[in-house]
Amino acid sequence: MAFEEKSTWILGIVSVVAYAVYAFVVLDLARAMPLAEVDYVPAMLGTIGAAIVVSILSHIVVVIASRKDLGKKDQRDRQIYRMGEYVGQSFVVAGAIAAMLFAMVELPHFWIANVLYLAFILSAILGTITKLVSYRRGLPAW
Repeated sequence: MAFEEKSTWILGIVSVVAYAVYAFVVLDLARAMPLAEVDYVPAMLGTIGAAIVVSILSHIVVVIASRKDLGKKDQRDRQIYRMGEYVGQSFVVAGAIAAMLFAMVELPHFWIANVLYLAFILSAILGTITKLVSYRRGLPAW
């Protein structure tokens, strides 16, 4: 497995786990109060920070374990990366539009922040799935 594919797996797994932990913490806090009143900021910042740290440490481990693959990024890897990013970015755009609409109708900050966080996570997941499918089945012929 190429380094780029390993990196893609790391991004996908870390994203899913981080958001699952965040959702669990916020929903647990919401048992005692309405969801929109939960103090979500510490949980959001904590899971984002932890995801960044875990991702960096995981990449360090992968780099150490697979030095022979390091720097061997070919044209196919670049095309797969680009396609995955293009596909994943659709959720960032959708999330930004949703957040803008939420702000226009003056929804609580909780909903605005969470729609943006969810959009970033869905972008990472969709981009990861696109890249992994492309690694396994090849790029589509346009």
